[in-house]
Amino acid sequence: MEFLYIIIGMVLVFDFINGFHDSANSIATVVSTKVLSPLTAVIFAAFFNFLAYFIFHTKVASTIGKGVVNPDVINLNVIAAALFAAIIWNLLTWWWGFPSSSSHTLVGGLVGAAVAKAGFGSVVVAGLLKIISFIVIAPFMGMIISFTISAIVLYLFRNVTPSKVDKYFRKIQLFSAGAFSLGHGGNDAQKSMGIIWVALIVTGHTTKNDPIAHWIVLSCYSAIAFGTLFGGWRIVKTMGQKITKLKPFEGVCAETAGSITLFGATLFGIPVSTTHTITGAIIGVGARKGVSAVKWGVTTKIFWSWILTIPVSALIGATFFHLLNLIY
Repeated sequence: MEFLYIIIGMVLVFDFINGFHDSANSIATVVSTKVLSPLTAVIFAAFFNFLAYFIFHTKVASTIGKGVVNPDVINLNVIAAALFAAIIWNLLTWWWGFPSSSSHTLVGGLVGAAVAKAGFGSVVVAGLLKIISFIVIAPFMGMIISFTISAIVLYLFRNVTPSKVDKYFRKIQLFSAGAFSLGHGGNDAQKSMGIIWVALIVTGHTTKNDPIAHWIVLSCYSAIAFGTLFGGWRIVKTMGQKITKLKPFEGVCAETAGSITLFGATLFGIPVSTTHTITGAIIGVGARKGVSAVKWGVTTKIFWSWILTIPVSALIGATFFHLLNLIY
């Protein structure tokens, strides 16, 4: 029973780290365009992260709980190993300033630990492939949608002076940034809910047919909101300045595209990376200005961190599973 409490505590720690690691996704554009100060932006984002509690269903949590690894092979050691992997990789990439995916590091850790326990047959291949495919699909969707929206905005405001466009979109960006933070909370917090839910299932406190308890939902949304409040300043600089320089209308286009992608994925229960989504959207608005407007050297490093996240996390998860088996 004590180990279960430790697991729940680790999940909330991961959720908190997820919040401050991914807060850059929510606030990078609104900070880089100077619409909000960094402190105001993280408070703003944290509020909308928590507001997601009242809006979204828990389909993503169900996918994490049942759609990645066969629930029958999961025990507390598998869950603990997955969490260790996710926390370690998140902290490392935060320290390096790379906007990696908290979602994929958790999935990778879970897969690695499950394979270490029961072999590759424990993996729900269809579910894992769906998540892996969205490593490409989510940023591509963000890029195409943001490119399209920015082209439409430029056409509609072609006869308006740049200073007026800037004035209008500095206000509009508050709505787009709020919507993206809402999508961030709605998709990302649910991954932690799924882990706690599975931990309760394997210890006999609930069944896979029962709904996820409200205390789980509330605690996970609270943890990610508090994490966002602390902010991930190292990653803000990469996201908001190093990929491409943004104007307020471009920030609105990127955030709107990211919101559309996140809302759609959450509706269908697909755990996607908010990091990948907003990065693709920022690249989209940058690419509209020409290929040279995007700093592809920085972008290439980000892509490599995306590719490495699941396999590296899986390796860490498998290692920690074997270590935990020596203890428990």
